[in-house]
Amino acid sequence: MKPKLPVTCPSCQSSLSVSQLTCNTCQTGVSGNYELPFLLQLTPDEQQFVFQFVMTSGSLKEMASQMGNSYPTVRNKLDDIISKINELQQKS
Repeated sequence: MKPKLPVTCPSCQSSLSVSQLTCNTCQTGVSGNYELPFLLQLTPDEQQFVFQFVMTSGSLKEMASQMGNSYPTVRNKLDDIISKINELQQKS
C-alpha cells in the first residue's frame, strides 16, 4: 500500500506545502516552497466526491443514486466543497 500524501501538519493541523519534487527517471530535484493544488488540499472524502462528480459527467442525480443519498444531500455536499475551494482561493 502506497503512503498517502499528507496535506495537514500532524502537530497543529495547518496546511502543508511542497518543498521538493524529484524526477523518477533522472533523479533531478527541484526545491522550493510551493502550495499544494486546491484539489489536494481537500480531504480524501472530498477528493473522492469530486472524482465521482467528474465520472458521472456532473450528474448529481446519478451520484445520489450511486451513493444511496438524496439529491439535496449530494447538492449540499457539492456546495460545501465549492465553499471550501473558494476559501482556499482567497487565502492564496
